[in-house]
Parts: sequence; structure tokens; C-alpha cells
Amino acid sequence: MSTLPPEKAKEAAELLQKLRDELGKAVIGQRGVIEEVLIALLAEAHVLLEGVPGLGKTLLVKALAKTFSGEFARIQFTPDLMPSDVVGHTFFESASNTFMTRKGPVFTHLLLADEINRAPAKTQAALLEAMQEYQVTLEGKSLPLPTPFMVLATQNPIEQEGTYPLPEAQLDRFLLKVCIDYPDIKEEIALIQLVTNKQSGAALGVEAVETLIAARQISALQRATSFVDVDARVLDYAVRLVRATREHPGFSIGAGPRGGIALIRAARGAALLRGENFVTPDDVRRVALPALRHRVALSPEAEIEGNTVDALLRGLFDEVAAPRV
Repeated sequence: MSTLPPEKAKEAAELLQKLRDELGKAVIGQRGVIEEVLIALLAEAHVLLEGVPGLGKTLLVKALAKTFSGEFARIQFTPDLMPSDVVGHTFFESASNTFMTRKGPVFTHLLLADEINRAPAKTQAALLEAMQEYQVTLEGKSLPLPTPFMVLATQNPIEQEGTYPLPEAQLDRFLLKVCIDYPDIKEEIALIQLVTNKQSGAALGVEAVETLIAARQISALQRATSFVDVDARVLDYAVRLVRATREHPGFSIGAGPRGGIALIRAARGAALLRGENFVTPDDVRRVALPALRHRVALSPEAEIEGNTVDALLRGLFDEVAAPRV
């Protein structure tokens, strides 16, 4: 199969719409966030979620896991968290006189790394092999992770005291950086009504979310995404977007070649969500901001002038001409 057949793309889009509908039963609003998380899942990649507490990040991951009967694990990153708390460790059991391996929470389908920037670099690095190689090495033995495997890491953009900035190598492992904002007034009213209606607690659950597919079907969707066609002119457009970040005076660091790879991988997922078997320039533009915002750094002059990464990127994207395909 050189290109995904159109009928297969339509079938995939219908299934993905059902997944979105189920996620909407638990997560009020945040349609763009749900879509971008699904795009990353289709691309077999990882997501960095940034937003203040209480916007439904944990709920989203739990609901997503339930839709495909996936395993879910959550790690609360703290300054005293050790690498073995993430990947596991080997120990000697005197009763059987043998060495045993205790797998860590990373051995799951969806891993929520909560407030990942609160753990020191050594512990953050424990995730690197898992995120890149989809395996963990314990005592020289490589152990494969379940399929599919996805890390959704969160960080709080406000509280910076006691945090450790993610190194560039770690940031590069995330396909998308998704920013979660406050809901609009109608969504917030609906959320409060749902939480306070005939219940004493203040937590939302995923009881209303139905399991639609099995984990192996997610893997099939990922394979289908890899066969979505990318025209040479669309690929050229993606590369020009990435290269423009290196030439912009507002950025001290521009996106590298992995930025272009991320753009194409994410754009394929965006195209499949629409039910198409080919990528358009609009698909590339749709994912450009979440795919590149964490791969660039503002120059000191731009920071002094009060510019933001997102604002500069949006202006930059407007300057790069899109092809007519």
C-alpha cells in the first residue's frame, strides 16, 4: 500500500469522531486540545500539556485510555523522585534465591507524567529511552513497552519555584506542546453544573465514557496514518516554515530538522481526522504552532519587548507563502 485508500481514510475518520464524542462526555470543551492529543496518538508520539491546575488534564488521559480499553498510569513528579520509581528496578528475592524485576509505571499504554518539570534532570532522563526507543533497559536487559505507548507530560506555566526546566533533548521527544486555556463561559457553566449536580465531591469521572475499540486498533490507526500522502510541494512548505524560524530576529534558537519531521507526522494525523488520505497546506498550518512552539527560544530583545513565542510564530507563518495544491 503506497497511499491510504480514500474509503479507509473515511472509515478511520468516522471512528475518530466517535472517540472525540466519547471524550467530550468527560472533558467539557477543550475541543482543540482533544484534537491535538488524538493527532499525537495517531502519529505514535508524545504530548507536553501546559496549563494551570484544574483544567482536566488527568481526566482527558483517563478518558482516552478508557475509549480503547488501554492501561493508564500516573506519576506525580517530585524533587525526590528517583529514576527507578519511573522505569522499575531489579532486586534479589531471598525466598527464591533469584533476581526479580519489578516493572515501573512506565509499562502502560498511556502514561501521565504530572508536573514533569518538578523532578531533577536525572529522573526526567529516565523517560528518554522509553519515549524514543519504546523500551526500557533494566540490568542490561531490554524490555519492550506495551503497544501503543504514549507519554502525556504536564507542566504548570505559572509556578516556577522548585522546578527544573526540561532540557532540549527532552523537549524534542514531544511531538506537540499543547496549551490548555480556560474554558469559555458556556463551557464553564456546563462544567460546574455537571460537577455539582447531585454529588458531594468535586471530581469528574469517566463513567459515562464507553470503550469503543481495542488497543490493537489504535496501532492499526497509527499504521494507516503513516500511509497518508504528502505532496512534494506540501513537504517543501513545511520545511520553509521550519527554516523561517532560524532566520527570524525574534528567535535566538530556531527549530531544527526534527521540527519539519514533527510537522509532517502531525499533519498526517490532522488529515486523517478530516477523513482525507492526503495532507494539505492547511493541515500543516493547523499543527505548526503546537509542533514548533517548544522547539524555538525567544531572543533577549524579543523578551524585553514583551513578545511571546506564539505571537511571533503566528506572524511568521503569515509571511510564508503556502502552495496551491
